[in-house]
Amino acid sequence: MLFHGLSAFPITPCDAAGRVDTGALSTLLKRIDTAGADSIGLLGSTGSYMYLSRAEKRRAIDAAAVCLGGRTPVIVGVGALRTDEAVALARDAQDAGAQGLLMAPVSYTPLSDDEVFEHFSTVAAATPLPLCIYNNPGTTHFSISQTLLSRLSAIDTIAAVKNPALPAADIAAAHHETVSAVPAGFAVGYSGDWLVADAILAGGVTWYSVVAGILPAPSVKLMRAAQTGDRAEVERINTLFEPLWTLFRELSSYRVVHAIANLLELSPFDPPRPMLPLSQADRTRITAALGVLAAV
Repeated sequence: MLFHGLSAFPITPCDAAGRVDTGALSTLLKRIDTAGADSIGLLGSTGSYMYLSRAEKRRAIDAAAVCLGGRTPVIVGVGALRTDEAVALARDAQDAGAQGLLMAPVSYTPLSDDEVFEHFSTVAAATPLPLCIYNNPGTTHFSISQTLLSRLSAIDTIAAVKNPALPAADIAAAHHETVSAVPAGFAVGYSGDWLVADAILAGGVTWYSVVAGILPAPSVKLMRAAQTGDRAEVERINTLFEPLWTLFRELSSYRVVHAIANLLELSPFDPPRPMLPLSQADRTRITAALGVLAAV
């Protein structure tokens, strides 16, 4: 049941030199744990995994293990350009006490299906930890087809997929097609916060959430409403989230959650360069969106 429910993905607070602030990270993790999320997605895209050294990633995982004490399972992102690097990151995660792995097929030179299959199968064989396929074509420019997903899902330790959610009109058919391509019990979950409620209502078992990493309490309420099929409550809460979703779509969720961490005094750090912090005007809009969410 690891890849089920609400998986909250926090930022990884770090200074301009890429040094992780384990105190600030622990503060974020404690908020998620207290709110009752089902797992924590550490070092995902929101967690800046592509901007951190292997040593800093290990420091982050070690800090999470100490902070959480096993209360909330930790799924660690281990994506890397090279297969041997991804294997090393997977073993680091296992050694540090992670409960699961998440990996996207990141690349510079475009990859073929066979190359991605060999990449995943090699990493999956490196540890006994269950692995979730991170299908993130918007970032990696590689889309995992249903045929490739079916091949990958036959590997013993590959247990889940994190797909981008689709609009409400399309998600039910797409979810049925995905479930039909994988074995029974394979966990099909979704990301894309502003679309995920409908994906859960359509049968998705996991919400891999950016917003839950910084605002876990209202995110838990939205997820529980979706899990119980309470469409009226989903609509009510989602309407309160909509000003924030608008900012996510316009400015990117990555930039917005860093700004929220600043505004809530949870982290003093900006996103890693070359990304620039959001303007004061945008921060004022974010503050207004947070005020609307107080009604959740």
